[in-house]
Amino acid sequence: MTAPTSPAAPIDPTSTDAWAELEAHNLELEGSLREWFETDRQRAERFTHDAAELHVDLSKNLLTPTTMELLLQLAREVGVEEHRDAMFAGAHINTTEDRAVLHAALRRPAGSSPSLEVDGQNIDEDVRGTLHRVYDFADKVRSGEWTGVTGKRIKTVVNIGIGGSDLGPVMVYEALKPFAQDGLEARFISNIDPTDAYASTQDLDPETTLVIVASKTFTTQETLTNARLVRQWLLSGLRESAGLTAEQEQEAVAKHFVAVSTALDKVEAFGIDPENAFGFWDWVGGRYSVDSAIGTVLATVLGPDAFEELLAGFHAMDEHFATAPAEQNVPLLMGLVNVWNVNFLEAETHAVLPYSQYLHRFPAYLQQLTMESNGKSVRWDGSLATTETGEVFWGEPGTNGQHAFYQLIHQGTRLIPADFIAFATPNHALVDGEQDVHELFLANFFAQTKALAFGKTAEEVRAEGTEGALVAAREFSGDRPTTSIMAPKLTPSVLGQLIALYEHITFVQGVVWGINSFDQWGVELGKQLAKGLAPAVAGDEQAISAEDASTAGLIRYYREQRQQG
Repeated sequence: MTAPTSPAAPIDPTSTDAWAELEAHNLELEGSLREWFETDRQRAERFTHDAAELHVDLSKNLLTPTTMELLLQLAREVGVEEHRDAMFAGAHINTTEDRAVLHAALRRPAGSSPSLEVDGQNIDEDVRGTLHRVYDFADKVRSGEWTGVTGKRIKTVVNIGIGGSDLGPVMVYEALKPFAQDGLEARFISNIDPTDAYASTQDLDPETTLVIVASKTFTTQETLTNARLVRQWLLSGLRESAGLTAEQEQEAVAKHFVAVSTALDKVEAFGIDPENAFGFWDWVGGRYSVDSAIGTVLATVLGPDAFEELLAGFHAMDEHFATAPAEQNVPLLMGLVNVWNVNFLEAETHAVLPYSQYLHRFPAYLQQLTMESNGKSVRWDGSLATTETGEVFWGEPGTNGQHAFYQLIHQGTRLIPADFIAFATPNHALVDGEQDVHELFLANFFAQTKALAFGKTAEEVRAEGTEGALVAAREFSGDRPTTSIMAPKLTPSVLGQLIALYEHITFVQGVVWGINSFDQWGVELGKQLAKGLAPAVAGDEQAISAEDASTAGLIRYYREQRQQG
């Protein structure tokens, strides 16, 4: 069947009636969060919604019911829901690469009806076929059927990738460590800095190490460089520990390396058996790929059952986004609130503050998801954006951030919206004497959003006995916007829901701004220049002289210091 077509041109949001009304509404908006909560006893209930297992409270954002009505009107006028439906149906909404955007198809349950066919391909069959191969491989490693070349059971799986082939798997592995099989761990190498490969392997046993090389084209410079370094480490170690002969090296690579790639000829040339290569498709962007074969390391260490539960969580949020009424559609509402904060309240950054140490890599994951997706100044038809786009995402987990950067969020001159994430049941319930430590932890979670919303007046400071210049220093303005996201427990399903939530939030913002959230041309220029600079960095004086004065000077400094070091 032919995929449906997406809108030919974006609708300029600033040309809509809703945008004009939002601008006027912003100028006329009066009151504070204190006042709004006092006058509207239903405010918390009005702005709190459930999506799958996520409980989301938007009430501490700087908006009124009228604000939300106008934002929903804006979504209708720019066609967010129509564009969403086109994405789920397989339209080529990635216009610059003429591709469908089907990461949601990666988590459709087996046997979904009707089946999804796009561009003549049965997407469901393709996805489930690959998953079956991944799970079969994972089961062999987990059971001990798959061994290294010396017959020893695999204890460590090293994933080599970068960008979407690294950030997603690292984040999910760290988040779901309690679900890892005993005696089996994962490690991750991404940076081309040789320190990364060295530090990640120097204490491992080559005989019990399995390496997954994740590169769709098998040409990514960082990934292939690291793969060769690790291959060299592994073969050298096997020669030393197991007396590996040169004739046995090919067998060793085949037993200790698998690939996530579609370039089977390059995989085979590296020494990996093409039967042990797991592919994915052009309609899966790297930053949306953790639930594809890129998650092979996760299916192996956490297990196929946990991976299926992760996929089910993704799908639950997909279904909510696809079907929930706009007024209760959490990804839609959160995306629109972000538009409000960026375009009308002039916020430039966005903090994500998970009150779970297991989610310590979640903000870094969201940096790629949101900033690579929406860091654009050109709309999907090639015209310039008419609004500010994108947000700078950042954050740290739990009370660590409170003792670092919360000062700026509470009392700085910049408005920094923040998402707080917490779970009712801890993965590890510990007590300090009679104190339930998780309750102490969550007391901080609740206190921070309360303090940011309602602040502390000068009168309240004076009532505590403070006088003089210290009053102003201890006063808190409040009206610092936050969203609270809670769930029963951090499980594979809940993590899938969280990831999909932010995928769809990012999508909503992109549609409003009229940009293609699924390409990343800004990543390419630096990579191209790095390849061209290689001769200069290696010492070719003619190549150095051809560079601009700054670059040439920096290269000469490097050459001088390297020769001395």
